[in-house]
Amino acid sequence: MLSRRREFLDLVAGVTATGLLGSAPLAMTTSCAAEGGPARPPPASPSKIRAIAFDAFAVLDPRPIAALAEELSPGKGALLSEAWRTRQFEYTWLRVASGEYADFWQVTGDALVFAERLLELDLGEEKRARLLGAYLDLRPWPDAAPALRSLKDAGVRLSFLSNFTPRMLDAAIESAGLGGLFEHALSTDRARTYKPDPRAYRMAVDAFGLEREEILFVPFAGWDAAGARWFGYPTFWVNRLGLPAEELGVTADATGASLADLVELVTAVLPD
Repeated sequence: MLSRRREFLDLVAGVTATGLLGSAPLAMTTSCAAEGGPARPPPASPSKIRAIAFDAFAVLDPRPIAALAEELSPGKGALLSEAWRTRQFEYTWLRVASGEYADFWQVTGDALVFAERLLELDLGEEKRARLLGAYLDLRPWPDAAPALRSLKDAGVRLSFLSNFTPRMLDAAIESAGLGGLFEHALSTDRARTYKPDPRAYRMAVDAFGLEREEILFVPFAGWDAAGARWFGYPTFWVNRLGLPAEELGVTADATGASLADLVELVTAVLPD
């Protein structure tokens, strides 16, 4: 179900077939999470959205990785996946905070080793390699490819903006059959940082040569939606897991369960 449809239609009102999305002022929601809570960033200034930047998992389906974890560690796959994913992102944030950068491939491998030890498993080198290799053989969510093609055909400029390394992004684009759809495949590795560091989000501004208010960001995770709003991007959260928004004092400008919801909103204001 779409959330804040009217506000988001206002945000993208005036889409043109040449990809200039939004001739009307942006109507951004700005309510705080609670009275006395942290102040939200100011509303985006009147502008035109010309491009969309996607987090990798908004487009790529990670569920086969969890299925493989269960196959390789029967009865403990869910626990392994949860511990692995949690440490994976905690390690990125810790490394940014401490200035001890390591790329996402190394962080992913380190997090897997920790999760294995935490659960007292003995996966062995071959099983660990298969789990890591699953990141190089991802497929898109069922709605992703049609949605991306619809947006590109409408003249919208598209990009990944992901913590994945360049190798991981290139492999994912190839395995998912998404070649030719993205103008940029932006890896935060090039900035030697991770989202939600503002330096990571700025990569799309620099790559597109646009203002942040002209780029719609589409995250998979609630924390990424908050980070993008802090940076100043108008944000559509693809909340595929039906999770509550993070309690960080900011929320996405609109949410939906799939990229089809995003396309519905955008194409609703396309000229006939």
